[in-house]
Parts: sequence; structure tokens; C-alpha cells
Amino acid sequence: MNLSCIIIDDEPNAVKLLEMLIGQTTQWQLLTKCYNGLEALAFLKENKHKVDFIFLDINMPHLSGMELAGLLPSDTKIVFTTAYSEFAAESYTFKTIDYLLKPITLKRFLAAQQKIEFYFGKTPAAVAMPVQSSDQEYFFVKSGKVLRKILLEHILYFEGEKEYVRVVTHTDQLLIYRRLKDIEEQLTVPFVRVHNSYIVNTKQLNKIQDNHIYIGDKHIPVSEKFKDGFMAVINQRIF
Repeated sequence: MNLSCIIIDDEPNAVKLLEMLIGQTTQWQLLTKCYNGLEALAFLKENKHKVDFIFLDINMPHLSGMELAGLLPSDTKIVFTTAYSEFAAESYTFKTIDYLLKPITLKRFLAAQQKIEFYFGKTPAAVAMPVQSSDQEYFFVKSGKVLRKILLEHILYFEGEKEYVRVVTHTDQLLIYRRLKDIEEQLTVPFVRVHNSYIVNTKQLNKIQDNHIYIGDKHIPVSEKFKDGFMAVINQRIF
């Protein structure tokens, strides 16, 4: 997705890291890098309609990121970048898309990229609806600039991690920005929800014992909330 952004941060190394991540993993246009709030205000005043969103550091001298955000038009979309987690709640009083804690890792940046593109695209960037094929069902996971095709039959399980879902196959673990509930709504048997944090592919189960599912070396608990629905599927396969 072609979006435009700017970086506002007084730390040259932090700016270089973000610039590298943007250049290597996205198709975004980085319009400029500002090293203080006043420089950013001047640029945004002249280029307001060209900037889709800004990366904004919080801890800057003279004019902090929070103070700067308060001076910007209320519809300015912001991704905050900071080493301090205590500003997270306050940051969402603005049009905040994401809140990145420094040092920003590649894994976390890719998750933020999916969230940002989902925000502007208004359609799920991470996972497409399963598509019927004459042979097999599949869907796509966005990883950096690449849409990776994954066959549903290769998936062992989905694991929810707050705002993210980990898709686990025999060879890969991919983190996507979706809720597990949204994934569940797109799937049918053999995929079954067994826990608040897990959807499993029942074709991949090795055994069930003591309210636990075994898929390879992974032990997955079966919660009381989902046990009846899960066992209803399993009972159809018991001889």
C-alpha cells in the first residue's frame, strides 16, 4: 500500500532504524525526517494534505511528542515511538494508530505495518477470506512486502496473543494483526475453537488426554467453555 509518512524524533539512531525498516519492508513514501517539534510543525503546515500519518517520538526536548500532538490538527494520524510505556493510555486521546516501544524490533514493526495498512485500507491486510479452490482451500498472510499463500490443511493451530494471532504450521510461525474471534468466524471444521487462545486443526491432532490436545510437541488445553463443541466434532470420528 502506497502511504506517505514522516518521522519526528530527536535521536538520529532511532530515525535511521525507522528509515531502514520503512525502506526495506514497505512501499510507503518517507517524505521527510524532523529532529524536533518546531521543524515538524513547519513541515506539516506546508504539507498537511500530503502526509497520511506520522511517526512521533514522545521524549523530545523543548516540545515533547505529546505537546506536539496537541498542537496538530485533530485528524492527524499518529504512530507514537517511545522508550516509555507509561504514556500509552494518554496517547489514545489522539488519532493514534499504534504505540511502538523502543527499541523497535523487526517483528514488532511488521505487526505495526499490518495495523497501519488495515487502518487506511479498511479491509483486513493480514488475512484474506479462505478461498474455495478445486483442490484445496488457502488464504494469504502478509509478511513484509510479500503475500504468502498458506494451505489451510498445513496449519496446525492458531494462537491468540492479545491483538495478534500466531499462525503455526510445521515449518512456519507467522504473526498477524487480527483477533482470534475474527479468524474463527472465517473457518469451519476441521478447525475448532478449544480455548480463548487457541483454534486447532483437528486433522493435525496426535492425541487427546486429560483435557489437553497434543499436536506434535505442543500441548494445548481444552477449556470447559469450548469442550462440548470440540468433543462433538471428535465424537464423529470415534470408532
